[in-house]
Amino acid sequence: MLTITAIKAFNDNYIWVLQQQPHTQVYVVDPGDASVVIDYLEANKLTLAGILLTHHHNDHTGGVAELQAYSQNRLSVYGPDNEKIEGITHPLHATAQPRFILDYMSGELQVLDVPGHTAGHIAYVIADALFCGDTLFSGGCGRLFEGTPAQMLNSLQQLAQLPADTRVYCAHEYTLSNLKFALAVNPNNRALQDYNERAIALRRQEKATIPSTIALERAINPFLRASDTEIVDSIKQHFSDLNHANLDELGGFTLLRQWKDNF
Repeated sequence: MLTITAIKAFNDNYIWVLQQQPHTQVYVVDPGDASVVIDYLEANKLTLAGILLTHHHNDHTGGVAELQAYSQNRLSVYGPDNEKIEGITHPLHATAQPRFILDYMSGELQVLDVPGHTAGHIAYVIADALFCGDTLFSGGCGRLFEGTPAQMLNSLQQLAQLPADTRVYCAHEYTLSNLKFALAVNPNNRALQDYNERAIALRRQEKATIPSTIALERAINPFLRASDTEIVDSIKQHFSDLNHANLDELGGFTLLRQWKDNF
């Protein structure tokens, strides 16, 4: 059985721990902080087997060197092949190596190229779990620091095509702020309203809203629904000074991301 556990880091990061029972060797996804990972390993008598990185930002990679030293330089470190990340031992690209097997894990790990937040961002799928870094968030998506709107839209569409029951393990607890924006854009979405209430209740109890699911995100995430009639109408109303005669899905998505950036 694959168990997935969250380690909280910084203000709102999640470092995900993957453990295939009964093994005591584990992998971590995007360890920006080594100290919290080491504390978790020692408290649970676990051994770190490797690291999975989605992109180069320091809050996702900052713990790699210390964890490698802690593990006596025995770690396999996987990450995107076209981003400058020190410490990667196994550079990955979905075209060249779409699937591979991790030691101590059952089943294949799938690699997806999902540029947008950064130019070389990748995601991982194992069993029914998606680790998508800062590409897809619950109720939102990552800012476009390096990629284009077209790249991000394509990446999100790729993720939205995963099986509906796929669990979405993003790297930040941004859900409430994302849902506030989503409700401004899509106020009559009952599924969104209900999810917002559940998310508020979870956060009041200091519980995570993650993982989400692909099915839920298809229903409530405006960035996966940029061509929805109500969302298009909201975009046109918000950007009323623009000519929307030929507003296609990419144009709507681009304006939606611009709106969120300034929300």
